[in-house]
Amino acid sequence: MRRFLALIAIPLLACVVLTACGSSKPAASASSSSSAVPSVAANTSVTATGSFGKAPTVTIPKAQPGASLAVRTLIQGTGAPFTKTDAMAANFVLYFWSGTTSTLKANTFTSSPTVIGGTMLPGLESALIGKKVGSRILAVIPPADGYGTSGNAQLGITGSTTLVFVIDMLKSYSDTAGATGAQVSNGGGTLPTVSAKTGTAPTLTFSSSTPPKSLVSQTLVKGGGPKVAKGEYVIAQYVGYIWRTKKVFGSSWSSGSPFGFVIGASPEQVIPGWDKGLVGQTVGSRVMLSIPPAQGYGSSGASQAGIKGTDTLMFVVDIIDAFKQG
Repeated sequence: MRRFLALIAIPLLACVVLTACGSSKPAASASSSSSAVPSVAANTSVTATGSFGKAPTVTIPKAQPGASLAVRTLIQGTGAPFTKTDAMAANFVLYFWSGTTSTLKANTFTSSPTVIGGTMLPGLESALIGKKVGSRILAVIPPADGYGTSGNAQLGITGSTTLVFVIDMLKSYSDTAGATGAQVSNGGGTLPTVSAKTGTAPTLTFSSSTPPKSLVSQTLVKGGGPKVAKGEYVIAQYVGYIWRTKKVFGSSWSSGSPFGFVIGASPEQVIPGWDKGLVGQTVGSRVMLSIPPAQGYGSSGASQAGIKGTDTLMFVVDIIDAFKQG
């Protein structure tokens, strides 16, 4: 299934939990302490053990969770402090804690990291802002610092669900991070011309009214990093145009955070033109993609973005980083 959310920025936790809920594997429960703990102290009684980079063992008491946010640094990193304007590659486990039971809902340690940044839940923002990259953070987030009394039915979160995160802060990126290599082209000819200033979204100027019929991938800036391989978790900035309207329909630059996805994933996390056009490109590169309908959103289009089933899409993608899975 082609997921439109893959190319349109949405709030962080919604993306995180949707990824987890899409798994067909049964959820496992957290280890629980044998004795009941009073609710007033329950949140601070949550523990996690294990080394950085490995999935932690989390113990959540068999008690009603408390109403206060609880945050602890389990492993102290030595990197730069994470700021509100940064994005971060992170691994995490996430538990839903309701009543006296807790259930594992996500574990990226066994798959690939995720990007944290842009809009965050208040509890996550309080837990992570100011912490140093390389740290492991435990955050017990009550409803008041999460989705509130309304919860989020789509995500399976009720108004009484407490969220328990253990997060490894792997690497941070500025919200203005982009291509770092040497420019080799600015497009043109039968393709749009690309102009850009450092730290801002590239701009496309269209001179031709007839888009290519096949997928075109053109390197504009050649990065000096490793080649992107199928199955890696890629962190990128992008801006997307509809050729017919010559207007932007989506941009990570305006969302406040780079975008992360697994390239060549099954099921797809991005449209086929991205999977095919970005494999083999190097980290640090800027790539222009001309994507015909068959390699984009197909004959159905994507009405929420104004994309018709006959629309060719133009993207300029900056490949910031790539991580191997697992």
